[in-house]
Amino acid sequence: MKTDIEIAQEAKLITVTEVAKQLGIEEDELELYGKYKAKFSDELWERIKDRPDGKLVLVTAINPTPAGEGKTTTSVGLGQAFAKINKKAVIALREPSLGPCFGVKGGAAGGGYAQVVPMEDLNLHFTGDFHAITSANNLLAAMLDNHIQQGNELGIDPNQIVWKRCEDMNDRVLRNVVVGLGKKADGVVREDHFCITVASEIMAIFCLAEDMADLKRRLSNIIVAYSYDGKPVTAAQLNAVGAMAALLKDAIKPNIIQTLEHTPAIIHGGPFANIAHGCNSVRATRMALKLADYTITEAGFGADLGAEKFLDIKCRMAGLKPDAIVLVATVRALKYNGGVPKTELAGENLEALKKGIVNLEKHIENLQKYDVPVVVTLNKFATDSEAELAFVKEFCEKRGCDFALSEVWEKGGEGGIELANKVVETLENKRSNFHVLYADELPIAKKIETVCKEIYGAAAVNFDPAAMKAIEKIEEIGYGHFPVCMAKTQYSLSDDQTKLGRPEGFTMNIREVYVSAGAGFVVALTGTIMTMPGLPKRPAAERIDVTDEGKIIGLF
Repeated sequence: MKTDIEIAQEAKLITVTEVAKQLGIEEDELELYGKYKAKFSDELWERIKDRPDGKLVLVTAINPTPAGEGKTTTSVGLGQAFAKINKKAVIALREPSLGPCFGVKGGAAGGGYAQVVPMEDLNLHFTGDFHAITSANNLLAAMLDNHIQQGNELGIDPNQIVWKRCEDMNDRVLRNVVVGLGKKADGVVREDHFCITVASEIMAIFCLAEDMADLKRRLSNIIVAYSYDGKPVTAAQLNAVGAMAALLKDAIKPNIIQTLEHTPAIIHGGPFANIAHGCNSVRATRMALKLADYTITEAGFGADLGAEKFLDIKCRMAGLKPDAIVLVATVRALKYNGGVPKTELAGENLEALKKGIVNLEKHIENLQKYDVPVVVTLNKFATDSEAELAFVKEFCEKRGCDFALSEVWEKGGEGGIELANKVVETLENKRSNFHVLYADELPIAKKIETVCKEIYGAAAVNFDPAAMKAIEKIEEIGYGHFPVCMAKTQYSLSDDQTKLGRPEGFTMNIREVYVSAGAGFVVALTGTIMTMPGLPKRPAAERIDVTDEGKIIGLF
């Protein structure tokens, strides 16, 4: 069996200008990065911005398991399948982070015969967007420390600095560090911290900004620290906004590449959904809606994380309204939720399937709370029995969901035709009456409780005293109307990753709360979740290499 990278490297790509022509884009409306990658020019947006929007389809999934679900693979395959049924569609996805690429999860280009290419470029440096975000983040950190060193006119309290440095790599030893060691000229000694680039507020701002003016406004609002008298100190007060914007000037333009079947793929932004808001950029989604009749986008990890944030943060801020949601699951993953070890998932086990399908049931219930039609798709494996497939189909249809099988990993777009037809049927026959889960006016603690109880199924929510104190401060300085961005393990509906299926009667523990004033949301950290992941015992980086001919191997 061929690996994903072998399939991708054997593909015969067409030029990105040919890909763009499918969307009616001319070559002079692209900024080329070689033959197969490009950015959209600002002139393109000016030409298309007054067009009516196409239909918006969100792809999400059950909680991830070692058995695999295939959310990105399904998103890519669905885009390819729409072309097979002569529908003008475009996929709008996130850029992968180097952290999981070299860590445990691997790349994020899809899989099998449903991938975006060039796969190596996408998973590594791509067009440099993440490097620009990292540089902008760390420029602000450098200017903050320099301000303190040069006299501290703003009266910044070194013990109340909240801005972290970042890098796009899993590096646990940087979670907590001491900076400024050495001579007096080397800076003020203080405790500092790193987060991974995808968890940086700059990434969130980058993905939520409508244009350069909005980007600069949001950058201005970033709170980097508090003064000795407790007042917030912002990036604008450090005079850092212009330089940060200059670093991001080209990065904020969405990127276009292609799928294995040469259909267009818009790739831009990449926040994680477990520690950030988990959606591609608003700019990319809006351009896709103007360029095609159908836009297929995804949100990271399970629907409890990515979809909730897509709906309650991104759609709320950008005025987007999804027309349908595709919920991805596999029989294998459902049996894993039912207690079957990974090594025994190939055999038919209806009892385990019935036990584990409650995870899918909870996600269906959650998505239906937003009044958007749901299509459940099973990413089909050869080991799935007919009885297992029939059981899941009947289960979903009894709960008001449309259902379709997907075989895009093995067959590409051809394997997604059943799903594409079902999505079109749903869009034509079911109306979306989308609304957010909670009102802006609800107090922050109540918003957090609403997500914990309504989406995760928690019986109670416990706030650490420091978290409650932070909430009071956030509301006092005028940010109580912000939505909440929950940071939680992706592996469970609870904050305990060992609790599979549909946990009940549990308490969600909120240990830390802080405001991302530029992004426009309040972050709540639950359980033991970290904003700087670590590498596993055997990181994927150990298997990656380059041949003497310059060919990358081991990337997956």
